[in-house]
Amino acid sequence: MSRKAAVKKIRLRLIKSDSGRLKKHQACVRGLGLRRIGHEVEVVDTPSVRGMINQVNYLLEVSEAPAK
Repeated sequence: MSRKAAVKKIRLRLIKSDSGRLKKHQACVRGLGLRRIGHEVEVVDTPSVRGMINQVNYLLEVSEAPAK
C-alpha cells in the first residue's frame, strides 16, 4: 500500500498589477496562474515555484494554504 505524502501548498494573491513590468515578471505571474488583481490561487510548494515567487514578490501576497 502506497500512501501519498501530504503535499504542501502555498496561497498566492496578486495585489499589484503586472502591466508595465518586465516581460519576465509578467510571465512569472501568468505562470503562477494569476490573472487579475485580487485573484487567488493555491500552488504546490516546489523550488521552481518558490523561484518564481521570489522574482515577483513585490506584486504578491503569500500565505500558507490551510491543510485539508
